[in-house]
Amino acid sequence: MDRNFKQQLMGYLTGNFSCQDIAELITDYLEGSFTLTQRLRFQMHIGLCVACRNYLRQMKYTVAILRKLPAEPVPPHMKEELLKRFRTWKHEQPSSGSSSDS
Repeated sequence: MDRNFKQQLMGYLTGNFSCQDIAELITDYLEGSFTLTQRLRFQMHIGLCVACRNYLRQMKYTVAILRKLPAEPVPPHMKEELLKRFRTWKHEQPSSGSSSDS
């Protein structure tokens, strides 16, 4: 099958979710916060993409291991710092269109 056709077909079937979209949405998927349509589109991509399926498997494994850790309280200053970083991490990511090598 022509690679371009395969990519177009996969894009159509998965609602144009890219692998990067899947990576960014895995936590929402695992938490069950998707609508039915989002969940079906996500699962269609996972069904067609080996790399994303492996990544989802790794994330599920990581969550399972982390659940086995003993619950220890997070110091208040650390909690505030983590929340601050989680809120701003996406804004601090370098844009994929710019290159510092030029």
